[in-house]
Amino acid sequence: MTDIISESEWLATPLGQHVLAAEQALYDAAVTDIFGFNAVQLGLPQADLLHNSRISFKLLAGGQGQLHCDFEQLPLATNSLDLVLLPHVLEFSSNPHQVLRDAERALVPEGHLIISGYNPFSLWGLRRLLGKRTAYPWRGQFISLMRLKDWLALLGLEVVGGRMTCYAVPMRSPKWLARFDWMNKAGDRWWPMMGGVYFLVAKKRVMGMRLIRPQWGGKHLAQVLMPRPRPTQRVENQKNES
Repeated sequence: MTDIISESEWLATPLGQHVLAAEQALYDAAVTDIFGFNAVQLGLPQADLLHNSRISFKLLAGGQGQLHCDFEQLPLATNSLDLVLLPHVLEFSSNPHQVLRDAERALVPEGHLIISGYNPFSLWGLRRLLGKRTAYPWRGQFISLMRLKDWLALLGLEVVGGRMTCYAVPMRSPKWLARFDWMNKAGDRWWPMMGGVYFLVAKKRVMGMRLIRPQWGGKHLAQVLMPRPRPTQRVENQKNES
């Protein structure tokens, strides 16, 4: 069988649909209790993971989304977002730590970051290790949960929730997926750290800071999307002013 190279093609397969359904349920449950003014989903445009969010201003970045940008340098104001979603962004980034760093910068104090990623210590990780790595998702650099938690801690992001999903053997056939579905039902109890996909909710903690909510509303919404000036732009602007 020909390898499926692109993300969109793979997500349309039975296995891809299985992952999307499992993650959609987790995101739907998590975002419904997070409040604020502005939320952004970075990547995975095939799924509306902010569907259940009560936040009024929601934006999809990447792919066919409303905003096309480099996830390592988001054109979003500092301390402007209450919620950022990173569904399978880090394992396909050349600099995942910088993606996290810029997402943290854009979050308001006490804002939430939700991440989903493929777990290297699972049957999915074993499939990637033993098989070809040219197709999606196996070509990604699966990041361990321990490493990801270390990165989050260094950025002042506290993990406040999470779980695993997709415990079954990653088979392409719907018949075999159904046959191994018992593994998904038993996974949380019998092998809780071996899900094919992990799901983390983190919160931005700023010690000693009093939280003052920004007044995002009406004419101020445009400020969220104001690009940050590059270092060269700042230098040029200073020369012009002088």
